[in-house]
Amino acid sequence: MLTAVRKRAILSTAGIGFTALTLAACTSGPGVSNGGGGGGGDGESAEVTVYGTIVDAEAELLEQSWADWEEENGIDIVYEGSQEFEAQIAVRAQGGNPPDLAIFPQPGLLADMASRGYLLEAPEGVVSNLREHWAEDWEGYASFDGTVYGAPLMANVKGWIWYQPAFFEENGYEVPTDWQGLLDLTQQMVDDHGQPPWCAGFGSDAATGWPGTDWIEDLVLRQAGPDVYDQWVAHEVPFTDPQIQAAFDETAKILLNPEYVNAGFGDVSSIGSTPFGDVANALVSGDCKLTHQASFLDGFIVDAGGEVGEDGDVWAFMLPPFESGAEGEVVTGGGEIVGAFSDDEATVKVQEYLSSPEWANSRVSLGGVISANKGLDPANAQSAILQAAIEILQNEETTFRFDGSDLMPSAVGAGSFWQGMRDWVNGTPTDQVLEQIESGWPAE
Repeated sequence: MLTAVRKRAILSTAGIGFTALTLAACTSGPGVSNGGGGGGGDGESAEVTVYGTIVDAEAELLEQSWADWEEENGIDIVYEGSQEFEAQIAVRAQGGNPPDLAIFPQPGLLADMASRGYLLEAPEGVVSNLREHWAEDWEGYASFDGTVYGAPLMANVKGWIWYQPAFFEENGYEVPTDWQGLLDLTQQMVDDHGQPPWCAGFGSDAATGWPGTDWIEDLVLRQAGPDVYDQWVAHEVPFTDPQIQAAFDETAKILLNPEYVNAGFGDVSSIGSTPFGDVANALVSGDCKLTHQASFLDGFIVDAGGEVGEDGDVWAFMLPPFESGAEGEVVTGGGEIVGAFSDDEATVKVQEYLSSPEWANSRVSLGGVISANKGLDPANAQSAILQAAIEILQNEETTFRFDGSDLMPSAVGAGSFWQGMRDWVNGTPTDQVLEQIESGWPAE
């Protein structure tokens, strides 16, 4: 379940490139106030510590998003970001030294901390915000054993297919309406231009492989449906099931086809060593015509000198349904959930604020991120693709499922699944890869 941690860390450094902050925080044990209580004496502010994976430029924006609220409410929010969050949050909780609030990048990690008795049940105001402003699925991701332990923060929508609108217009290409249409479009591009149209990069340092898991998750959800997806994530359907193999087989029609990949970088074997953000450069230059990535690729494209928009250099359409005629979008995505180790008055106020439309609008208006909060005004997003992503999340007909590898035990989601995707693009047969990934599941 390290996926979101690693992706966010690398996105912050490679995709934005700002100087890192040096952040520190004082912490306390579960249920112990950090000088809180709704305000300090003698004009001093109460202090609430927050710990998460958000670093560098994104951490600066996070702190900016609540700065006015801090002053208005007499509460000092002290944020600490770390790329070692997953390991350290457990160590700090076990040692009686957790933060007041933690921003969990994976629902599975939040559930694990709740199951061990470290997290506190979400206060009434947070639960109220969650049920009023978020889709029902999100409550499940913020709960354990029927009890709500937090509320979502930010979100992202995966499964976008990025392309150059001008190239489509020049060649008379249309956005496909189903999976077979996407395959047909790909072959047409090869026939017309004699070169691979797709580029892909799985490279992400220690997290290499996660972009491949996104492909498989998108195909499982679209081909087998949300019920099978849920059963797969819960290990009621194993990786060796024919329905999961079918998703690999369909993905292989693009990623393992040397006629289709890896534009601008080499052959199929180059996928594993190509940094995931580098595809933006190839897309902007025109060396690559199609790539599959989440909404956050927007930032990489801008850094590469491209303009994102329907009439810009690069735009995106959602990976189409497996069969045409489906109602509503079917999407995967990710996000964070804020859980509490302290329940003093100041901590509760901060947790409630972070679950509110007011905070969501404040943060999104600063750029670069979105939220699934229904009270968010899409117009506050400074990117056209992020506005489109918000509208998808807020649409009641959208079928949304959280990133599967983030829901699986880390031994699988950030272990054998990542490794399996690396081996797969390097030539290991699919059935062997599936058995290898399946063997990573912890014993019951």
